[in-house]
Amino acid sequence: MHTDVVLFSVLLWMVEVSGHKRTRGQSLQPYRHIRSFPLFSLSPIFKRSPDITKARATKSEQLLRIDDHDFTMRPGFGGPAVPVGVDVQVESLDAISEVDMDFTMTLYLRHYWKDDRLSFKSNTNQSMTFDGRLVKKIWVPDMFFVHSKKSFTHDTTTDNVMLRVYPDGKVLYSLRVTVTAMCSMDLSRFPLDTQTCSLEIESYAYTDDDLMLYWKEGNRSLNTDERISLSQFLIQEFHTTTKLAFYSSTGWYNRLYINFTLRRHIFFFLLQTYFPATLMVMLSWVSFWIDRRAVPARVPLGITTVLTMSTIITGVNASMPRVSYIKAVDVYLWISFVFVFLSVIEYAAVNYLSTLQERKERKLRDKLPCTCGIAHPGMMSDCYSEVDVNTTGNYGMPEENGMRRERMLVELAMETDQMTGHVGSRAYSSIWIDTHAIDKYSRVIFPGSYILFNIIYWSIYS
Repeated sequence: MHTDVVLFSVLLWMVEVSGHKRTRGQSLQPYRHIRSFPLFSLSPIFKRSPDITKARATKSEQLLRIDDHDFTMRPGFGGPAVPVGVDVQVESLDAISEVDMDFTMTLYLRHYWKDDRLSFKSNTNQSMTFDGRLVKKIWVPDMFFVHSKKSFTHDTTTDNVMLRVYPDGKVLYSLRVTVTAMCSMDLSRFPLDTQTCSLEIESYAYTDDDLMLYWKEGNRSLNTDERISLSQFLIQEFHTTTKLAFYSSTGWYNRLYINFTLRRHIFFFLLQTYFPATLMVMLSWVSFWIDRRAVPARVPLGITTVLTMSTIITGVNASMPRVSYIKAVDVYLWISFVFVFLSVIEYAAVNYLSTLQERKERKLRDKLPCTCGIAHPGMMSDCYSEVDVNTTGNYGMPEENGMRRERMLVELAMETDQMTGHVGSRAYSSIWIDTHAIDKYSRVIFPGSYILFNIIYWSIYS
C-alpha cells in the first residue's frame, strides 16, 4: 500500500515537470509518454481541447499587401487620371449668417475609386471594413473645401471615418465633416430676398491630369435629411454642378459644387419691423385731428413717433452687414420716417400760419370801431374788445347751433365790410380758411400717399 502511494506521487511530479518544460518550448516526449499510461487516459482532467481564440489569423495589412507598395503615389501613377466618384449626404444646415456672409453645414462625404494594389482573394466576395487607423497607411484623395473658413472631422467617440475595401480593389472612403464656408449674399431685396449658396469640393494637389472628380450619380449623388429646417429660411432646392477651376501657377482642377437655394421667411420681419413702422406712421396722423392750439399734445406726439422710427431703423441696421447699397427694408423704413417727419413739419406750418393770423387779427381789431349794441343774427352782443386773446382769435362766446367759433369770427369780419372797407375784410377771411384747411387736407393726403407707397413697394419686392 505504501509502495502504491509513493508511485502515484512520483507520477504527479513527472506530470508537473513535463508541464513546465512545455511552457519553455522544450521537448514534450515525457508528457506524451505519460498520456499513454492507462491511468491518465481514463481521467477527463488531463484532456486538452484546442483553443480557437488563440489561433493566429492573417493581418489585414498582410492580406492587402500594404507593405509591398508605395502608397504615397496615386493608383496607376504615370497613366490616365484616377476617376474618383463622390456622393454627399447632408445631415444638417446649421446656421446662415448675413453679418459674416457664411453658412455652416454638416455632411457625410463619400469617395469611390479603384486601387488594384488593395485587391485581395476572397471566396465569398465580401468586403472588408476598417476605421480611420488604416486610412493613414494607404492613398486617399486629398479633398478640401474651397472658400471654407473652418472645418473639422468629427471625432466622438472615435474619428468618424470609414474605409471599405472590396476584393477587386474598389474602395469606399467616408467621413463625417462640419464645414463653415463663405456665401456671397445680395441683400438688395432683404428681407424679401432669395439666396443661393454653394459648397465647393476640390483636390488640393492633383490636377485633372492625375485625378478626375465627378458626381457618382449626378443630382442623385446629393441626398438631404427630410428633417432639415431653418428658422428664417425655406430650403427650395439642392442640386449639383461640376466645373473646372484654373490656377495660374498649378493648372486646371476638377471642382464639385453643392448648390442650394434659400428663400427667407417674411413673417418674422412683418412682426418686428414692418408692422411697428406702419403703426408709427398711422400714429403720427392722429395729430391732424387734434386742435392746432393744443401745442402740448401735438408736439410730443410728433417727437415721439420720430424717435421711435429712429430706434426701429437703428435696430434693423445693427443686425445687418454694412453694405454700400440700399436694402428693401431701408426703403420702407426711411420713407415711413419721412412720412412721420412730414407730419411734424405739417404742424409747424399750421402753427406758423396761425401766428400770422393772430397778428392780422389784432391789427383788424384795432381798426374796427366798437360794435356794442348792434343787433344782427349770429353776431356778438358785446364789444369786440372782450376778445379772449388766449383762444387765438376766438371770442369768448359759447358755440351756437353747432357753429364753430372760427366761423363766428369770419361772420364778424364780413359784417363790418359796410363800415370798414371791402378789401381788407375779404383778405382776412380768406387767410383764416386756408390756415384751417391744412389739417383738413392732411387727413386725406397723408393716408392716401402712404397707401399708394405700400402698393408700389409690395408689388416691386414681393
